[in-house]
Amino acid sequence: MIGEDSSRAVAIVSGSATGIGAACALAFAQEGANVLVNYTRSEREAFEVARECIAAGVDAIPVRADIAEDEACRALAQQAVERWGRIDVLVNNAGITRFADPHDLDSLSRPDFEAVFAVNVTGAYQLTRAVERRLRESPVAAVVNVSSHSGLSGVGSSIAYAASKGALNTLTLSLARALAPAIRVNGVCPGFVDTRWMRAKLGEAGLQSFKQRAAAIAPLKRMVQPEEVADAVTWLALRAQAVTGQLLVVDNGTHLTVGDPL
Repeated sequence: MIGEDSSRAVAIVSGSATGIGAACALAFAQEGANVLVNYTRSEREAFEVARECIAAGVDAIPVRADIAEDEACRALAQQAVERWGRIDVLVNNAGITRFADPHDLDSLSRPDFEAVFAVNVTGAYQLTRAVERRLRESPVAAVVNVSSHSGLSGVGSSIAYAASKGALNTLTLSLARALAPAIRVNGVCPGFVDTRWMRAKLGEAGLQSFKQRAAAIAPLKRMVQPEEVADAVTWLALRAQAVTGQLLVVDNGTHLTVGDPL
């Protein structure tokens, strides 16, 4: 059943229960778009994000789907169509990692690589494929892939994660060529972002120490906030009509520094 206001743009944001994804979902709601909030485990948080989107004056639904599964991607896209009759924007934000010492090659296994790539790369491809036909019907069709500075620097939570984000960057360029002129495809590459994900890994004390070190090596002397990444995502999706095949680095200038003091 199509929602009451089928004239609104519709944005699907994968992995949008927390962090950057949640900030993106809310940013699209504030832009007046209906939002599909995707999650795999964080159900309570996903429902809260959907409620916040609705409070902004739009329609929103939380949908559980593991984008590593192709059928789940297709079902997710179908739920958006049944609800609103259209899809205008896809944000491939869902991502996972395996934390591992880059100097210890035995710390990562083949299953580790397969799991990370299944979500970060294959999942983004599958979800894009699932929404392609509906995107082609939209006058403002856009895909934005949330990558990472790790895909450019090779520095990150693990070699598997950095490699997957490098692959996502290449996928962004390939899709930009393949889907033009109907659909624009771009990526954002955040640096160190202050999210729950970081807090869960490092703990509150560890996060504060990390933030100090991250700020010390960043030319702008601060850590990136999720809302700042969301600003870049919404700009690429809704306003940058002459931009496709671009990777926008959002990292307070950390890529300008040499080495990895962290």
